[in-house]
Amino acid sequence: MNADAVDEIRGTAAGTAPVPLSVLDLVTVGSGRTATDALRTSVDLARLAESRGYHRHWVAEHHSMPGVASSSPAVILAHLAAHTERIRLGSGGVMLPNHAPLVIAEQFGTLEALAPGRIDLGLGRAPGTDGATAAALRRTDRLNEGADDFPQQLAELTRFLDDDFPDGHPYARIHAVPGPVQATAPGGVQSPARPPLWLLGSSGFSARLAGVLGLPFAFAHHFSAQNTVPALDLYRESFRPSAVLDAPYALIGVSALAAEDEKEARRQVLTGALSMVRLRTGRPGLIPTPEEAEAYDFGPMEREVAESWLRNVVHGTPDAVRAGLDDLQKRTGADELMITANAHGGDARLRSYELIADAYGLPAAPVRS
Repeated sequence: MNADAVDEIRGTAAGTAPVPLSVLDLVTVGSGRTATDALRTSVDLARLAESRGYHRHWVAEHHSMPGVASSSPAVILAHLAAHTERIRLGSGGVMLPNHAPLVIAEQFGTLEALAPGRIDLGLGRAPGTDGATAAALRRTDRLNEGADDFPQQLAELTRFLDDDFPDGHPYARIHAVPGPVQATAPGGVQSPARPPLWLLGSSGFSARLAGVLGLPFAFAHHFSAQNTVPALDLYRESFRPSAVLDAPYALIGVSALAAEDEKEARRQVLTGALSMVRLRTGRPGLIPTPEEAEAYDFGPMEREVAESWLRNVVHGTPDAVRAGLDDLQKRTGADELMITANAHGGDARLRSYELIADAYGLPAAPVRS
């Protein structure tokens, strides 16, 4: 087993946190704000996370959603790499069926060259959008084929990243650059290192595949909470030691927002609940303001959707959020908690991560200018 690879995967808990804490950034765009505002907040968040001891900062791929400006994770990650020095950066995730494996290998090889030893490549098999948008992305309406082919696409991507297609393979003479091939060229000094692969999921398929392949696994608890424990159990039961890991390593994404008092936290998370209602009823839009969410007249079905969503959001005072996260970690046995804060404004999101860091006694190093 490669010890360096394990170090790139496993984090170290800081302060009194039971496990490493990380950030999942959806680059949300609030009503009255622009994508430029959202991306500036992402830079501020990455720098805050780095200064306060969060382990990694991931960006998720979504498409055709006005309130989510993260359609191009690789572009955003390059920008974040230029504004940080130590924190791990990655995709949570790139939706593999939407892209040619060679393209992903080239993009993340470039990111690895920009930020050596700091890049994670998290992969999902869902489209990250609706069926029509997925068809436009993939230039085909055979969407099930992409999901069914995920293991084969993953194997192809891994071959490109490792530059190890066997002799006689149609792609044996094709190389992802930047990548290991540069180390074998005359005078080549390119590092052969590549980003570690993670599999993402919200059900059992990727959990089992990650286990069989001995890869780290990230589960989307924030929108599939009922499946969290079964999926993690399946991952651990299926796990086979590999060159990457000798034991399972699973993180879970969790919605959490802290504010100075319970009432303000509730105001902020209600904006996310209204956004979810609109998304699930075919009306995706910008993240509403707290005032708009408070004034909204939820119908009975909408209220049910909102309350169901809110039940899985850990929110309240910093102490209450800490207790909720601790309980979630104990119930799931997660090796890492990746926190996503859904709120209208960047200030509320940044303040939440700061308050959670304070609640756990994470280091308080200043953000570099």
